[in-house]
Amino acid sequence: MGSQNKTYQNVRQIAVVVEEGDALDFPADVLALKYAQRLHGVDFYAVQRLTPLRKGVRRLLPMISEFALVDSDGRIGARTVLFVGVEPLREFGYQQIRKFGRKVLVSLAGSAPETRHVCLTIHGPGYGLDEAEAFESEVAGLIDAITSGDFPARLEQITVVERNQACAERLRIILSRLLPGGRIQLDSMGNPQNLGGAPTERLRDAGYASANRPHIFVAMPFAEEMDDTFHYGIQGAVNAAGFLCERADLSSFTGDVMEWVKKRITSATLVIADLSSANPNVYLEVGYAWGCGRPTVLLVKNTADLKFDVKGQRCLVYKKIKDLEESLQKELETLNSSVRTR
Repeated sequence: MGSQNKTYQNVRQIAVVVEEGDALDFPADVLALKYAQRLHGVDFYAVQRLTPLRKGVRRLLPMISEFALVDSDGRIGARTVLFVGVEPLREFGYQQIRKFGRKVLVSLAGSAPETRHVCLTIHGPGYGLDEAEAFESEVAGLIDAITSGDFPARLEQITVVERNQACAERLRIILSRLLPGGRIQLDSMGNPQNLGGAPTERLRDAGYASANRPHIFVAMPFAEEMDDTFHYGIQGAVNAAGFLCERADLSSFTGDVMEWVKKRITSATLVIADLSSANPNVYLEVGYAWGCGRPTVLLVKNTADLKFDVKGQRCLVYKKIKDLEESLQKELETLNSSVRTR
């Protein structure tokens, strides 16, 4: 066990919660962010806010496996920002997310042991990884640190902050399965006491076993108006069939984005493509899937959207998201045994 267990004082439990809000404005002792060797998303905006305070803040950003603590001086809701250096975004998979979660608490154990409240964001779904798998991997990493005793001695709460209300609700459901009650009970030596049963098995595998889980790649526009279609029409059916559900936001990457897309398509068990709105990127991804022999399931809301090169292909036509979920579930049940043996 880590040396932090010697100074627990009166803390006997740690709350783990999901809150809807803006991570940059959320009150906490520490806001923990990844730095994937380039600025993306929340870390980009955090640096923008901090730069007027510290013109050299960019020079502080850490290399892989290193970290940097920066006082926010009131420019961010948290008193301090922790930047954890990780692999470039396209290499930041489920296992790396788990390591990030652990690194957050390990870093604070030595550099900010008085920390009581840490907030962080979910990583992965914004650039294509399966939402549930990514979240479970991050929580597993946090619990890894707590189990080994490598966390701030006064830690009382860990909050995952999510701006999107629907996403926050989905994460709460996942968390309730992983950690019923939302609290980690500690004994007098700081050892977790309530992590028995199925949740423990899932937490043991999350991130580490992800590479061996079959995944389905979804080709569809990464647009707000398509979110409900993805999350409630496609993702649920895919996860229920036992697959990870991934899609790429082509705007989240720099450089060789298509190499990442090709890799995920090539390794996918199946490709699902929503051809509604005739998005050219979706057609490009379908063409690549066909070229490398990946089986595909084509979806469309209006057959008038179909281009000539797919008009002869079978498509699942849907009007309502619920209808899509039901028809896709049936399709995956039919294809499940065959695609898993390819």
